[in-house]
Amino acid sequence: MAKHSDTSWKQDHPSTLFGNSVQKADRAVKQAMSHPEEIAVEHAFNSIAHAENAFSNAVQHEEHMDMIEANKQHLDKVKQQLREVEEIVEEK
Repeated sequence: MAKHSDTSWKQDHPSTLFGNSVQKADRAVKQAMSHPEEIAVEHAFNSIAHAENAFSNAVQHEEHMDMIEANKQHLDKVKQQLREVEEIVEEK
């Protein structure tokens, strides 16, 4: 079996995956905010769902809980922003 380098280990680490997925969700929501269309909102919802799965996985591993908590707060903020965009889209 090949030995993992530090970088690949970090990339595969549950808390890192969660952090990365929160960043992707954040970008998807910002995209939906600047282009409030159904497809952008749907993409953002999918990104958030992916981040929430990554959150559950990270919590199960109970490592880097401070990082996980900070990312969870960021994710909650992103979800609130998406709800606001969704209301704009529904009013169109």
